[in-house]
Amino acid sequence: MIRVLLVDDQELVRSGLRMVLDAQDGLVVVDEAGDGQAAVERVRAGGVDVVVMDVRMPRLDGVGATERIAALPQPPRVLLLTTFDLDEYAFAGLRAGAAGFLLKDVPTNELVSAIRAVHEGDAVVAPSTTRRLLDRFLPHLPGPQAESADVFAELTAREREVLVLLAKGLSNLEISEALFLSEGTVKTHVSRVLTKLGVRDRVQAVVLAYQSGLVGLER
Repeated sequence: MIRVLLVDDQELVRSGLRMVLDAQDGLVVVDEAGDGQAAVERVRAGGVDVVVMDVRMPRLDGVGATERIAALPQPPRVLLLTTFDLDEYAFAGLRAGAAGFLLKDVPTNELVSAIRAVHEGDAVVAPSTTRRLLDRFLPHLPGPQAESADVFAELTAREREVLVLLAKGLSNLEISEALFLSEGTVKTHVSRVLTKLGVRDRVQAVVLAYQSGLVGLER
């Protein structure tokens, strides 16, 4: 059972989300909070696996709350929701430690899938912002660092292939089609890649792949 904390300053929004999520198998809303500060305090109390949180809130916004939550021991995963498709929100949220960034108008099935994905250690970013984030962020990374090549030494040839496709923005399904593997096998490879690289999620793995020169910055 995935225990979800809902954080939004609008009670009507929280009520709607609770109704949707409580109707899903394997999900339960354990509590609600009306601002980022209350969310941090609730997370400290324990019993939360995923925080579904608005970005713009009083007292402490979603980005600030995410940063504080990520600094806690064994923190829950944070999925940020926003009405505004702004790169600044997405970049700031991911940098603060969020595992996902979606728009509030996302279809119910996609929101539920996103919650399950971040709980499993994956990262989810709204398709409309993914390409813009990569185009904006990657050119400003440091050049390839030769000494960092050893970080990939433990990866098998297949795991390297998976990481390269991951860095190019492909989903698990698209990777499975490109490499003629089952989606379950791809998920296993992705999990092993994250473990061997010592990174939290796909976003960090992608950044490491570019920083270390495994994947070029040409787009």
